[in-house]
Amino acid sequence: MPRGIRNKNWNYGGQNWKLSRSKIDLFKECPRCFYLDNKLGIRRPSMPGFLINSAVDALLKKEFDTHRADQTPHKLFAKFGIEAKPYNHPKIDTWRENFEGVIYDHPEYDFTVSGAVDDLWELSDGTVAVVDYKSTAKDELDMDSKWIQGYYRQLEVYQWLLRHNDVNVSDTAYILYANGDIGAERFDGKVQFRMSLHPHQGDTSWIDPILAKVYETLEQDNIPDAGEGCEHCEFEDMKNNELRKYEDKKSSTKSLFE
Repeated sequence: MPRGIRNKNWNYGGQNWKLSRSKIDLFKECPRCFYLDNKLGIRRPSMPGFLINSAVDALLKKEFDTHRADQTPHKLFAKFGIEAKPYNHPKIDTWRENFEGVIYDHPEYDFTVSGAVDDLWELSDGTVAVVDYKSTAKDELDMDSKWIQGYYRQLEVYQWLLRHNDVNVSDTAYILYANGDIGAERFDGKVQFRMSLHPHQGDTSWIDPILAKVYETLEQDNIPDAGEGCEHCEFEDMKNNELRKYEDKKSSTKSLFE
């Protein structure tokens, strides 16, 4: 099988296909890339993984799991002025596992929606807050940036999924940011992180309409238009246009000498 084209079992209609949180975001970004990926199995070029970010996520989970087992608050809760404890649920490990996560079998569209959470905190009012860990190294965080808006949508998909799993989900979700301090005088094999907590009032009203559009798109046989400003589609269109002009020029030159 050519590199970049997946097995059909992982495409829409295949036994392994799920509509993940990241695929929903891809659809919002570019319906054409989404269709090529999920209907035809033609993936975008992959990006290198951020292994430092994954390491920070893993270490934070270990920290919070210690408090989860003891049902005690993490010291960060006092620092940020919230009354909470790590939420203990029999499925918490499954819900945090990539390729498993929180799932909901949508009865109308006959597909599974999924997403893997980083953490869940039980607040003092008994509701459960969705928490996502993020790590970076910036002098200042821009919480209105395009990337952060994507993180907010990520939280909202998790809220939607958990509500469909009968969890009493809080409207307030959190991004727990670990910001690497690049201003330190020495490295000494350690990176110090400044921790910050950013609440977000989730709005999941956009999710049901977008799922309807996803289903309609996947059921059609025509490749949809590219999303506005999709760099991948712009590159492919430009490349194909230049290749056509190059081939036309070669044909014209060849015909002069025949």
